[in-house]
Amino acid sequence: MVNRDNVLGSQSTLCRLENRMDRKAMIDIHQVFLQQFIASFSTPPEELILDFDATDDPTHGRQENTFYHGYYRHYCFLPLYVFCNDQLLVSYLRRSNQDGAKHSGAILKLLVDALRKQWPTVRILFRADGGFCRRRLLSWCERNEVGYIVGYTRNSCLMGLIEERFTQTQRRFDETQQKQRDFMGLDYGAKTWDKTRRIITKLEVTDKGSNPRFIVTNFTGEAQTLYDEIYCARGNMEKRIKEQQLGLFADRTSAHEWWANQFRLLLSSLGYILLESIRRLALKGIELEKAQASTIRLKLLKIGAIILRNTRRIRFLLSSHSLIRTCSGRWLQSFTPDKT
Repeated sequence: MVNRDNVLGSQSTLCRLENRMDRKAMIDIHQVFLQQFIASFSTPPEELILDFDATDDPTHGRQENTFYHGYYRHYCFLPLYVFCNDQLLVSYLRRSNQDGAKHSGAILKLLVDALRKQWPTVRILFRADGGFCRRRLLSWCERNEVGYIVGYTRNSCLMGLIEERFTQTQRRFDETQQKQRDFMGLDYGAKTWDKTRRIITKLEVTDKGSNPRFIVTNFTGEAQTLYDEIYCARGNMEKRIKEQQLGLFADRTSAHEWWANQFRLLLSSLGYILLESIRRLALKGIELEKAQASTIRLKLLKIGAIILRNTRRIRFLLSSHSLIRTCSGRWLQSFTPDKT
């Protein structure tokens, strides 16, 4: 018989769960991400654009694998996110004392293999900023028929190649004092590359100064169209990361153990997938269709209500100003016990 007077207090159930996590559990949870993504399509997609990006996750204390990051100027983790439009595919916690593109090639390969296994004819495009422009990654995309459009860091050689055209853009600004934009494409081969690749240049001059930008791509087409309509669209992913960090508390990685923090990041990601599914399926065509996760949580989920149940139906009594009340005709109705 247990002497209850001598039983010590234990950690909370969630804390014990966090500290039991390991690499296999993280892989299994990411499989759920992929399964949910595939299930969201009723017909095979023709094209998928995979957006890769990293962000800082500040740490406060002596968590495992926390390091100082020179760019962000604080101690942090450096999680890698992969989105396809608004849908999350990967949220992978990483140390910050390594290349920001670390493991992105392996993750891209796993995703491409899994997606092509499901949809053999789908076109896949890899899109990222200059932090992911790596020779081996570009070469792998070319060998495996994956399109790419990736930022490229300016250098003296590229600036020399665009000097004449850029001078003309600067002259037009001096004459009009209005913002000037021009685009050009050129073939360029870095010393570490085994071939030349297409570089697209945006030549921009404003009252705040000059702002030339470069991207490398294996796509054909008009330079301005590729830059404005395809590359710049990756800015949507930054909004989704902001939702994760601010609206769903993905930065609450304050546990000491590494795998516990990875699990916390995945819990936040599962919350995002749930809210994104609600937004895409249940809120389509109404006021909250494009709402941020924090707005959906505050206006749709964190609400007060009175629930009355009898043998015939369940009634939700809501405030007259509740958004759920305005949507009741679509997806919140009285329903009988056998449907609950």
